[in-house]
Amino acid sequence: MQDPYDYDIHVNPGYGKKRFSGEELRDIFVSIVVLSIAFLILYRNNTIMACLEYHLGETGRWAGLFAICFMLVVFSFLLHEFGHKFVAQKYGMWSEFRLYPIGLILTLVTSMMGFLFAAPGAVYIRGYADIEKNGRISMAGPIVNIVLAAIGIAAVMTMNDSPYFLDDPMFLAIMVFLMLASLNSFLAVFNLIPLGPLDGGKILAWNKVVWIAMFAIAIIEVACVYMAFDISYYPFANPFV
Repeated sequence: MQDPYDYDIHVNPGYGKKRFSGEELRDIFVSIVVLSIAFLILYRNNTIMACLEYHLGETGRWAGLFAICFMLVVFSFLLHEFGHKFVAQKYGMWSEFRLYPIGLILTLVTSMMGFLFAAPGAVYIRGYADIEKNGRISMAGPIVNIVLAAIGIAAVMTMNDSPYFLDDPMFLAIMVFLMLASLNSFLAVFNLIPLGPLDGGKILAWNKVVWIAMFAIAIIEVACVYMAFDISYYPFANPFV
């Protein structure tokens, strides 16, 4: 490509496209595995483990719980980070996930203490972004969590019309969807807090109406999980207390 001043202009062939580096894929894989193990540790003595034992046996329940935890991590944490990554790349910026070694250790340690402080890593972004682009990049992650929480809540509302027993497959499905709703509604509210490096501050600086709408929806979703449903009936549902 030649510009009017006879300077050659070299355009990155991957400009605006989704792309991953080898180092990033390694960090993503390690983070997913560690987070899945942390959730496995957290839920090992909860109702869902007893339910899985009915369906998969004493040994198979561990594999079943790991598979559920893996799914939660991919849909809740990974897609949140991909939301930031892909929108930033759409704007032509360098954007890659990097793990925090100390954060991974902290994640495992807190899971053994009965709660979860998940800090496996984050998406790093390099390049120019004005306040609007920065706001849109920041809102992409919480939007993923809001949508997933809504899916979980809708599924539980559809199935949760009568009591279930541990050996009932419907009860297991309700537990999984309620875990999805609980985790994602909490993540949405937490990340939308307008403090420090959290997404909420960047969204609020760009568009107050957008921030208010997103935060209100996230709060309503948390209320649905913790008030509309009898959370005491599902003692596995909140990994953060």
